[in-house]
Amino acid sequence: MRSPLLLTLALTVFASAQTPAPDLAVNPAAQLNALNPALPTIFIAGDSTAARGKGEAQQGWGVPFAAYFDPAKVNVANHARGGRSSRTFITEGHWDRLLAAVKPGDWVLIQFGHNDGGAINAEPPGSTRPVRARGSLPGLGYESQDIVNVLTQQPEQVRTFGWYVGRMISETQARGATPIVLSTTVRSIWRDGRVERGPGLYREWSREIARRQHAPFVDVTRLVADVYQQRGEAAVQALFPQDHTHTNAAGADLTASLVVAGLKGLRPSPFAPLLSDRGAAVEADAIGWLNLPEPADPALPTLLLIGDSTVRNGRGDGAGGEWGWGDLLPAHLDLTKVNLVNRAIGGLSSRTFRTQGHWERALMLLKPGDWVVMQFGHNDPAPLNDDKRARGTIKGTGEETEAIDNILTRRPEVVHTYGWYLRQFIREAKAAGVTPVVCSPVPRKTWQDGKIVRSGADSYAGWARQVATEEGVAFIDLNELVAARYDNLGEATVNALFADAHTHTSRAGAEVNAGIVAAELKQILGVAKADGSRE
Repeated sequence: MRSPLLLTLALTVFASAQTPAPDLAVNPAAQLNALNPALPTIFIAGDSTAARGKGEAQQGWGVPFAAYFDPAKVNVANHARGGRSSRTFITEGHWDRLLAAVKPGDWVLIQFGHNDGGAINAEPPGSTRPVRARGSLPGLGYESQDIVNVLTQQPEQVRTFGWYVGRMISETQARGATPIVLSTTVRSIWRDGRVERGPGLYREWSREIARRQHAPFVDVTRLVADVYQQRGEAAVQALFPQDHTHTNAAGADLTASLVVAGLKGLRPSPFAPLLSDRGAAVEADAIGWLNLPEPADPALPTLLLIGDSTVRNGRGDGAGGEWGWGDLLPAHLDLTKVNLVNRAIGGLSSRTFRTQGHWERALMLLKPGDWVVMQFGHNDPAPLNDDKRARGTIKGTGEETEAIDNILTRRPEVVHTYGWYLRQFIREAKAAGVTPVVCSPVPRKTWQDGKIVRSGADSYAGWARQVATEEGVAFIDLNELVAARYDNLGEATVNALFADAHTHTSRAGAEVNAGIVAAELKQILGVAKADGSRE
């Protein structure tokens, strides 16, 4: 079932892509002359996927991008150049020319990766490709390689992808402007009905270098791949008439609208007042700030977690000292043999994880042979329809429903029981060839007679067990297992395992719970052995 939120985004983007955008792109030198010095400027540094192309048949997203902004309020200067990597954008002088025009209050969008995997100094023997000498060294470190460039015949010290992007970030910041790192666009390469979600590791390197240097990050790869996946291979191939990398004008406009969605979703985002009517109509990406992970290696099986803040807290970086057990689970797995993808989101119930589109987006990532581990319940007792979160579910596991006009979404909605939502996750996972595992919610730090209070049979832990039994899937009773461990540790020790009054664990507490989960997964799936192998 497609969520209203994801459908709204797709329909907004689709409508935008159907309306021809004004062709505002010009060459970089002419653009600089046309800039209004009284206005802030959004600069684009990138490759052919953003640059002006060969007309309707090949066009980068930076061409229609300007139409989403009000030219009376902001300049848009597209400096992207086809064929360039992060390295050659700098070494050929394109970066210096861009930077010379940057002033305080401007923004620089930095997007590279498609060409960074090329040869450092020559193509492999037997290759029919032209010599380009544009590749950067992989990773984010300070490694270097000294060469005599076969094209320039000059000595050159080649650096890592992270070093080049990091230089752009720091030099932008030094000029009082804001760098914003974008992950790569998506190629129309499909396997088993699923679109490739970015070439190599450039997406993760872009995310990490932005984090290290305190620059905003927009995951363009996720935004585009989610829409491509929903449209399907045949519809997406029509956007790529020449090859699998370069879009036509309609594809460029689709990507441009999604870049705008990502920029609007930044926290905080300064772009809303600068948009044209076209840009204002684009729905903001509401989840970009969460930096949700995806499978690192598509060849490996994936263990996907869904749930609330007790599984993944904040951005997964221990915000406020609070950690979910899923944040600490990676240390218990061999990540060379399994992808761990923690898609849990704080503040959500079994209902809102589904209605807000998070389940649909997570299921897109899975393939037959993968697993999904689910834990909900902490937020399900909330009101069904209030002006804060409207996230509650009906108690129990039956087929009862309640029709509401959702105060937050302003749409009609049929609310179901807690057990009904769990059953949908289970059945849809099975239909995709994915093995579901149900967990009862971890206990809160509430003591009675020297023991942690458990969730009874007629509550969320019991209902989770009932649904798992009826659906014939594995069940981990975290409510009882963790409570028993807390009882043994004693009240004084357990108090130190929580970062708030009674719900969210500290890092030490999350580690205790992660160890319990890992031990259970070893028995159920054979995925949490010390060496990470499957039994």
